[in-house]
Amino acid sequence: MAKQTAITNEIRTLRFHAREMTQAELARRVGVTRQTIIAIEQGKYSPSLEVAFKIARVFAVPLEAVFQYPEISVE
Repeated sequence: MAKQTAITNEIRTLRFHAREMTQAELARRVGVTRQTIIAIEQGKYSPSLEVAFKIARVFAVPLEAVFQYPEISVE
């Protein structure tokens, strides 16, 4: 069983608002496999920085509108 990553994302929501873009279409536009998009959406895989930027550009939103990383308190 794959370990969940701390990074969360809004890919599914963004796909829905982009005329219900399919995972396959997003994968094609980003240059990865559909399985990679599935794993990223489910939080089982953290994309490379390059792939993260490509996903954000497909939806024409800032990177932080797609991916979030929880604040870590350093005390």
